Amino acid sequence: MNNIPSVDLADFLSEDPNRKQKFVDEIGKAYEEIGFVALRNHFLSDELVGELYKEVKSFFNLPLETKRKYEIEGLAGQRGYISFGKEHAKGKKEGDLKEFWHFGQEPAADANLTEKYPENVQVDELKDFNHVGMEAYRMLEKTGIYVLRALALHIGLKEQYFDHWASNGNSILRPIHYPPITEEPKGAVRAGAHGDINLITLLMGASTGGLQVLRKDGEWIDAVPQEDELVINVGDMLERLTNNKLRSTVHRVINPPKEEWGKPRYSIPFFMHPRSEMPLNGLEECIDENHPKQYEDITAGEFLHQRLVEIGLLKK
Repeated sequence: MNNIPSVDLADFLSEDPNRKQKFVDEIGKAYEEIGFVALRNHFLSDELVGELYKEVKSFFNLPLETKRKYEIEGLAGQRGYISFGKEHAKGKKEGDLKEFWHFGQEPAADANLTEKYPENVQVDELKDFNHVGMEAYRMLEKTGIYVLRALALHIGLKEQYFDHWASNGNSILRPIHYPPITEEPKGAVRAGAHGDINLITLLMGASTGGLQVLRKDGEWIDAVPQEDELVINVGDMLERLTNNKLRSTVHRVINPPKEEWGKPRYSIPFFMHPRSEMPLNGLEECIDENHPKQYEDITAGEFLHQRLVEIGLLKK
């Protein structure tokens, strides 16, 4: 396997039970073997994707002093702007070669949350930035709910098992700007090798290549989706919940060849988090004599806190 498998959400949404089961089997197999798929026929329109990239590029083109207005102390980088080099991969000291923005959940009035999410930070200079960002957030969240429904069926749960936990969850939409590289990086890459924290990550096709996925045999392969596909991968929370049945695969964004250092890179992942009180205790459907329980009990909120400390966004 030299690229990630491709699946079609239209199969799952069809009225044909055979097509629906085909999607469940394909995505389940992919997530057990490599933890990544490319997904087409999602809910993001080409027009919305184009608008979002336009707004994101406009924001990152603002002067640094303007962007810094939106880097809010005390939020652990969970909303607003996070400046160049602040985040690093778990276990690494070198900061990643990127700056980024965080849109967070704006819960429904009837969400019945036990926690209060921080308010999103409003950008005064760009009148459509927040509106377009949250429209994309909603379409990615909707896509993610259907992917989780397919995975619930694959595991042997009720189809709607994840609906409550993931709807109005603590998800994050992260537009990222990897600026042109101007000098030889000292051990730093655009994004160091890491696994994602959350349930699943949905990634819009990045503006240039660089995303690589670590295969079981230790080989790095390029993740190259088609233009209309999302890359969707398993995060550490889902791996933990399924007792390693579904794999959270290590991935990275490598620096481009030297002749392409002058090109910036943009990518926009959606990190789908559940509500913080969701238990990640290991589903009984994924534990047996051959697969004993691998992890101690923990909630999603506790796990997120641990990992934010490890990657440098939250002080102990």
